[in-house]
Amino acid sequence: MHVFLAGATGAVGRLLLPLLVADGHRVTALTRHESGAAAVRAAGATPVLGDVYDAAGLARLLRAASPDVVMHQLTDLSRGDVGANARIRTAGTRNLVDAALASGVRRMVAQSISWAYEAGPDPAAEDTPLDTAAPGPRGTSVAGTVALESAVRELPEWVVLRYGLLYGPGTWYTRDGLTGERARAGELAADADVGSFVHVADAARVAALALGWPAGTTANVVDDEPAAAREWVPVFCDAVGAPPPSPPLPSAEGRTGWARGADNAYARKELGWEPEYASWRTGFRTL
Repeated sequence: MHVFLAGATGAVGRLLLPLLVADGHRVTALTRHESGAAAVRAAGATPVLGDVYDAAGLARLLRAASPDVVMHQLTDLSRGDVGANARIRTAGTRNLVDAALASGVRRMVAQSISWAYEAGPDPAAEDTPLDTAAPGPRGTSVAGTVALESAVRELPEWVVLRYGLLYGPGTWYTRDGLTGERARAGELAADADVGSFVHVADAARVAALALGWPAGTTANVVDDEPAAAREWVPVFCDAVGAPPPSPPLPSAEGRTGWARGADNAYARKELGWEPEYASWRTGFRTL
């Protein structure tokens, strides 16, 4: 197929691009800078310079490329700004969807998140409602997620990938990432809140596979072991050369209701996906 990849130089995109090329797809990749264009060329794809916030320019690029499918891997996470990332999920996705529809593209595969679900006792499955009443920064993130998924579903064919917490090269959860820095500063709470992880290489492999998944698929892309922070934080700290975390305060021992992790049974049993890194316990060793 001819794939238009938005987010080609991000943590997932830079690993996904060579997979798409190796699978025989023709790839046109959106990037804002010439340095990104050079990386795209080196991977065997065709770069186009543009900005997802330039709706008219983006529409021209999609119309000229005329791809079979749009791969949406756009994020804005480098500064740790929740608002900026919500903006790209809202306004950026809106422009990308509008450009795709105007160009006659029928199919889009899009990156979403698996920690936007409402509170509950167990890891969330895909039919769990999203936490649309969440306040504060979490509410901003959830609203961006809802806007992204709603817009993507306007395409005749779509796949939404609800990734877990990404770790590995280019993410926050690595030795030189934001969470690695917080670990060395002693700022990670080893409490009862549960999260689900996915290695960035597994996230890229799933995106490539999702080109052939059934239209209308929403899937949690997470490893097999949702875990409380009191379990994963010490292992992460050891992996990135940080001191062991201090024990949590008694007031922090209860789990936040929405911090429940996510269930990957659908992707495993119905879609046949098997993560190479089935648990963060082994994946963290690669950091």
